[in-house]
Amino acid sequence: MSELTGRKLISVQEHLRDQVANALRAALIAGDLQPGVVYSAPSLAAEYGVSATPVREAMLDLAREGMVEAVRNKGFRVTELSERDLDEYTEIRSLVEIPTVGRVTRTASRGQLEALRPVAEEIVAAARRGDLIGYLESDRCFHLDLLALAGNARLVETVAELRKRSRLYGLADLSHEGALVASAQEHTALLDLMIAGDAEGAEDLMRRHLAHVRTLWAARKQQAGRVSPPRRPGAR
Repeated sequence: MSELTGRKLISVQEHLRDQVANALRAALIAGDLQPGVVYSAPSLAAEYGVSATPVREAMLDLAREGMVEAVRNKGFRVTELSERDLDEYTEIRSLVEIPTVGRVTRTASRGQLEALRPVAEEIVAAARRGDLIGYLESDRCFHLDLLALAGNARLVETVAELRKRSRLYGLADLSHEGALVASAQEHTALLDLMIAGDAEGAEDLMRRHLAHVRTLWAARKQQAGRVSPPRRPGAR
């Protein structure tokens, strides 16, 4: 009986850790937590109304994703990207993803490509409802699943790591302005070109799409300095 109770407690603790991690991701993306600032687990725990333990565990998860870095005896600093950092990440992604999209257009079956359409449509739906976490997660799944059709697992791992390192912060205002919807709609347009067998057109659209990532990040910098308290888990 005690063993079963222990398992239940562990499950509850892990669930809270995931809730806190998702809330922190939302705060990072919305710009509530600012790049370069050090946040302590106890102070964040007080804001979220939980103990420091799940916050600390959640921050360690985010550190593994490259979103924050641990600062000894102080807390966690939100990772800050320079314009040069993002330019270099975008350049590498372009070198890898653009030709891969062309190759997949020539080799993938219609069925394989159509299987990605629900995810592409969910990206648009998430952008329209302002669900930034859902937007980024669906976007991640779409791009990595598309690249996986090339049959190179190391390529997919490389792009996944680059995406983590170049994660966008402060997107809430851009979402309200409709900028994310336009970018989201490029995913369905890309699929249409690939299904039609237009490899050159697909490569060109992928080039423009990656450029939009850079443009969105630059626009995000205009929102810097707008600081508001982080939201509690489950808050709307």
